[in-house]
Amino acid sequence: MPLKAILFDKDGTLIDFDRTWGEAGYKVMQSLAKGDEAAFARLVTVSDYDLARRTYRPSSHLVAGASGDFGVLWANALGRTDVSAVIDDIDRLFMAEAHLSLSPIGDPLAILSELATRGFALGIATNDAEAAAFQQADLLGLTPHLAFIVGHDSGHGRKPHPGMVEAFARKTGHAVNEVALVGDSTHDLHAARAAGAVAIAVLSGPASEAELAPHADHVIASIIDLPALVERL
Repeated sequence: MPLKAILFDKDGTLIDFDRTWGEAGYKVMQSLAKGDEAAFARLVTVSDYDLARRTYRPSSHLVAGASGDFGVLWANALGRTDVSAVIDDIDRLFMAEAHLSLSPIGDPLAILSELATRGFALGIATNDAEAAAFQQADLLGLTPHLAFIVGHDSGHGRKPHPGMVEAFARKTGHAVNEVALVGDSTHDLHAARAAGAVAIAVLSGPASEAELAPHADHVIASIIDLPALVERL
């Protein structure tokens, strides 16, 4: 059955993960630590953050996880018991910093414009907060082409669970096997497979082809190659 709708992951797929979140993460951890060097060091450790390069290692919980998940680790590292407030702080601070460091991969606007012109329904499903997803889509000029934008706090669950994909299919009126999820992590691919959608891996994030290929129906270098792929499909 031909594809009719394409759902995109955000970080590592539409925007450069390291360039957008590496420096931002450093500033957010500093802000939350409030000058406590020991607390900052604990945040660095539990985040699997490379302090010298100011990037997250591929094994970091932040690469594909949601703040609702790693926020518990950060709260413990900070010695705080108000986990919900810590998660709210994380989302707010990262949103502010990403506004300054947002770095797209290639030209997402051109890719999405082409796909929309060809009749595909498009959306974004991210484990980032919904407000951040809307903000970054606006900054990149993508919002007019998107029928669906959801984050970890939108009420559809988080990847690798299938809720976001299923909600996108309902929103656009398509069967899940007419939907593709494009992403750079196994969380994305597992979400696609769990929903019965087509799983398309991109190699523009931290994960390697060896990690992604066993869970993907198709593997491409980046979204630059997506129009040619969907034409073949």
